[in-house]
Amino acid sequence: MKVVILHNDLRVYWKGRIKYLRQFMAGHNISLYAIELFGKGSPYAFDPLDQDNCLFPDNSYDELSKNEIRDKLFARLDEINPDVIIAGSIVFFSGALGVAWCRKHNKHFIMFDDGKPSDIKRNAFVQFIKDTITAQSDALWLPSPDYDIEYKGVFKHPWYFHGYNTIDNQLFKVKGDKTVDHNVIICVARLVEIKNFDNLLKAWKQVEDKNDVYRLQIIGSGPEEEKLKKLAADLDLRRVEWAGIIPNTAIPQYLFNADAFVLASFAESWGLVVNEAMAAGLPVLLSKKINAHTALLEDRGNGYVFDPENVNQIAEKMLRFINLKPSEKLAMSQRSLQIIGTMDYANMGKELLTVLTKMSTQKPQKPTLLGKIFMKIWKGGYNTTGWNK
Repeated sequence: MKVVILHNDLRVYWKGRIKYLRQFMAGHNISLYAIELFGKGSPYAFDPLDQDNCLFPDNSYDELSKNEIRDKLFARLDEINPDVIIAGSIVFFSGALGVAWCRKHNKHFIMFDDGKPSDIKRNAFVQFIKDTITAQSDALWLPSPDYDIEYKGVFKHPWYFHGYNTIDNQLFKVKGDKTVDHNVIICVARLVEIKNFDNLLKAWKQVEDKNDVYRLQIIGSGPEEEKLKKLAADLDLRRVEWAGIIPNTAIPQYLFNADAFVLASFAESWGLVVNEAMAAGLPVLLSKKINAHTALLEDRGNGYVFDPENVNQIAEKMLRFINLKPSEKLAMSQRSLQIIGTMDYANMGKELLTVLTKMSTQKPQKPTLLGKIFMKIWKGGYNTTGWNK
């Protein structure tokens, strides 16, 4: 069996997944290929491009016509002739063109997506078109079971499977026993509006008023940095540390040297930094708008959930953690490790192999008439406008 993983961008987290899956699938007589569409325009441009996998290494999507993208991709797929294509949502070039090629050549198509349709405001007709094209898929690869209900109206006979939103958990293991005496709550995030640092800093003011030991450590940079530092000064915050940009290889040690992780975002399609924090053994204090919280956070088990709009509640949950006994903090740390241990590369590989084995015995679905029409019209896009918002 030949399988292609196709996406607009396969940097950062996808690199590790692809490396693992290639080795794992080879043991089951499955050849795994990767196709990354664009070499430029990525929000992850800091991560080196894998030139061998990239279709347009010297171009961003807006330098090419949709027909150019389609023609070169289809030629590459014709050359490989995969049995299965795994690609991102049909809102992207990868998903829209991937499903179109599969339906044309009677091959299986799996769509992965960590965004919940209910989080995105579209008019009814646009949503209908998206649902119709998505329904041409043979299976959906979603982060966790709570996503399934989002697609119940799309699939009559759904193949849902889970666990692709993984990281290399082992990279975040640090030698030594985890302790909770660092008096640090850490946040790793870009300094952008959607991460809700304004409310986090206002909540931290309440923490400082009631606790004179704990520090808030912020790792990251972004367009809001000056504004946020001014807010911290205006609030007379004394125990906020701005670590700025640090090498990815150093992040595990920073996490290990903290007692808990906090993220107050107004929205996160998933939030893989939560995986990282938990793999480092941290309890997590999370906004209820972070989709990962449903699968990864047990309220009072390995952390606390809060409303990101409610400054008092953010402060209350941070203080609740701070005031726990050391034994209770350690129990939360251990629970985080247990939960994230169920969402690792090994489980990802097993889930995918199960579906591929099932697909090998069944025919791909036939496209519907409306599906054919919409797939001819819609060739996908590439939207990174929210990266700095």
